Amino acid sequence: MKQTMPAALRAYRLLSRAATPLAPLFLARRLRRGKEHGARLGERRGESGLKRPAGALVWVHGASVGEIASALPLIERLRTRGIGVLVTSGTVTSGDLAEQRLPADVIHQFVPLDTPRFVRRFIEHWRPGLALFVEQDLWPNLMMETSKRGVPLILVNGRLSEASFQRWRRLPRTIASLLERFDLCLARTPADGARFSELGAPRVVTSGNLKLDVPAPPADARALEALRKAIGKRPVIAAASTHAGEETAMVEAHRRLRKNFPNLLTLIAPRHPERGVAVAQIAGGAELKTAVRSFNELPDAATEIYVADTMGELGLLYRLAPIVFIGGSLIPHGGQNPIEPAKLGAAILHGPHVGNFAEIYGALDAAHGAERVADAGQLATAIARLLGDPQARAQTAENARATVEAQSGALERTLQSLEPYLTQLLLAERARHA
Repeated sequence: MKQTMPAALRAYRLLSRAATPLAPLFLARRLRRGKEHGARLGERRGESGLKRPAGALVWVHGASVGEIASALPLIERLRTRGIGVLVTSGTVTSGDLAEQRLPADVIHQFVPLDTPRFVRRFIEHWRPGLALFVEQDLWPNLMMETSKRGVPLILVNGRLSEASFQRWRRLPRTIASLLERFDLCLARTPADGARFSELGAPRVVTSGNLKLDVPAPPADARALEALRKAIGKRPVIAAASTHAGEETAMVEAHRRLRKNFPNLLTLIAPRHPERGVAVAQIAGGAELKTAVRSFNELPDAATEIYVADTMGELGLLYRLAPIVFIGGSLIPHGGQNPIEPAKLGAAILHGPHVGNFAEIYGALDAAHGAERVADAGQLATAIARLLGDPQARAQTAENARATVEAQSGALERTLQSLEPYLTQLLLAERARHA
């Protein structure tokens, strides 16, 4: 341990070490709340029933679904180089996504709790040759133990909002001590890069947003056909990745719209699928006939609200609805990803709170590929205009698609920056077997 470690990090190390015996209670509580996978709790203690694969191994870590999804093309390109990949994440939903979409030979583990003992156990078992952290999930012990073992640590698709930047500025020595452990920081935008540099990251390169290079989300062909048959020729709109409060606004917008669009069907996909029943109750309270996908229900001719509370099926919604409201934006959350619906031909609506994706929302709005709304009334007005003018709706969707396509290229720039590290990793592996 470095003598120059800031006091805040020393305190964190001591407290996390002291808290280790409480891990069973902490994990049991999370398990009761549905936030852990019961059969895989050992992974949160750095334990694994899987053996480390032979050969070079790159460790890719992302906090949750969005980070893992953005890294999928990068992971696939690493595999084409013959490099083994270990992916870690921290949420049950990200584990489900990993099971659905990671290549069969890529290992997924839940990231260990950030205590020195659990992290050491994890790193000593897997012995990665390179660690790639996606976006901003900076756990101190995870970073310190990794760098202590001489493993190159690189931040990819680095994101740092203005709010997070201001918070970290209150602990300048602490954040600098963490960021200086990165051999390389690949930032999404120049603004992100400037913030990382000011906080102490030693080498920063703007590589672009990997999410712009992620393929459109897939959709099961049979499920898509079943939904299309159930919906028929009804007008369809969708609200994707919604948070508490936004479903109420969407239900109110539907109530206003059905006067002029009596056959309208609204699809609502809550950001957290476990909230599906609560969303159905909101719609039921508004006296709207509702069906719930997790109950294996399909919409019938009388259904007004269809709650799509399943994991990994946004690709279905985006292929069914020509108008999509993106959640996390009417409330001060920061907005969810608009890139996927843009790639699948949707006209996009969003609220004012889009700081998590400020650059792409700004570009979409400027190109008239998306529209900002402030409340249920404006949401209903915008949807009515787009439903009533198919030509304007198609032009909005095309503007969105073209905007996203024009900003792609982050994957190639990221791979170019990683090339020296990947080459060194493969040469070292060959030397061991020479």
